[in-house]
Amino acid sequence: MQANHSNHSNNQLQPKLGLRAASFLVISVIIGSGVFKKIAPMAQELGTPWLILLCWLIAGIVSLAGALCTAELVSMYPNSGGEYNYFQKIYGRFFSFLYGWASFAVIKTAAISALAYIFAQSLNSLFPLPVMDSDVSFLGLHLFENLSIKLLAALLIVLLTILNYRGVQFAEKLSSILTYAMLGAIAFFLVVGFGAEQGSMEHLTTAAKGATTDLNGWTLMKALFLASLGAFWGYDGWNNIAFIGEEIKNPKRNLPLALGLGTLGVMAVYVMINFVFLYVMPIDFFIALNATPNKIAAVEVAGQLSGTIGMAMVACLILVTTMNSTNSSILMSARMLYAMARDKTFFKQAESVHPRYNTPDKALFIQAVWAVLLVFSGSFDQLTDMLVFAAFLFYAATAVGLLYLRIKLPDAERTYKVIGYPVVPILFLLFCITICVMTLINQPYEALMGLALIASGLPVYWWLGRKK
Repeated sequence: MQANHSNHSNNQLQPKLGLRAASFLVISVIIGSGVFKKIAPMAQELGTPWLILLCWLIAGIVSLAGALCTAELVSMYPNSGGEYNYFQKIYGRFFSFLYGWASFAVIKTAAISALAYIFAQSLNSLFPLPVMDSDVSFLGLHLFENLSIKLLAALLIVLLTILNYRGVQFAEKLSSILTYAMLGAIAFFLVVGFGAEQGSMEHLTTAAKGATTDLNGWTLMKALFLASLGAFWGYDGWNNIAFIGEEIKNPKRNLPLALGLGTLGVMAVYVMINFVFLYVMPIDFFIALNATPNKIAAVEVAGQLSGTIGMAMVACLILVTTMNSTNSSILMSARMLYAMARDKTFFKQAESVHPRYNTPDKALFIQAVWAVLLVFSGSFDQLTDMLVFAAFLFYAATAVGLLYLRIKLPDAERTYKVIGYPVVPILFLLFCITICVMTLINQPYEALMGLALIASGLPVYWWLGRKK
């Protein structure tokens, strides 16, 4: 792949990021909004505090297993494009196109839209925006519901895209500053939470009033899986770092390390934040919150801890994390569209690299237009459930690909090998299959919409192939 591009050095991205920057990008792209918001629907589903913590832990371990599987494949093929790049080597052109198209149509762009939407909701909780609503619907979509929040989300996507257009180092510096600010604020929140007067270990052991205590066997499995969709949205994005392989120094060493260290760091942060939520407030508080979709759990907990000041501080923290995560997602996901265009499996314009800023300029703007359209199309929860389902289909393909390459190319150079092989990839694969089957059974609309968006790539593939 590389050989035939060596003479187009003007169309090549340059390595500029070291291990610290890469690890920070992993953390910044994962810690978005899920951890601050998803505890309410999870509490509704599970009714028991320790089950919520278990969910975050399981989702973290599964994400880490996925990150380790991805790391081995990326260490073999460290070009731009992440999964798109190694799927092509394993499954061929058509499958890698389907993955790239799915990322463009739903997985990565819906993540950008959902994050920007939460940013706007948080800003709205600090400075209420004028209410502009209209119940006009088109194809069942309420395009102008929460219009002021949607307009603000769209504005954020456009501004951050322009910033990324100006260069990866500039965008990465912003990301580093925001990540330091975010980790500092989270540490402060944890200290205040643990020291809170109303905090009690009893909250962690008391089930919700009227909670069904007969969660066992199949019902427990079903509840855990539905709740873990929320947790997986919280962890989503750990694989994004692989998209910028060409821009990382010494990628064969630094990419797997950044993936592992970043995911572990996030896991620790998530479990501690949810521990503090449940230590400070009883679970019924979160179940009641679930009835008001525009409220954000972390902001309400901070309000209970230290009134308006606390609420304002946490709303600012969420502004920082969602802006940071949106920025990192925009930065990394556009690289895949660039890699696809370079292989003639996406619109030719996306192959462009800006002569001065050395960024995939047109890919960034194509991505922004679609992400803005998605903001207007749906509610936050629908977008994220569609995204998690679609993503897990391809995570399963990563695990299968890893097992296949170990058998087919046992002697290929792997600077990193997945720990606990073959148990880790096999367990990860089984988990991915279970998540997909459970989503099809329990949320058929979201699953089928996700599949429809992936399938919408078929005519595009045919059309691009015809033009060759």
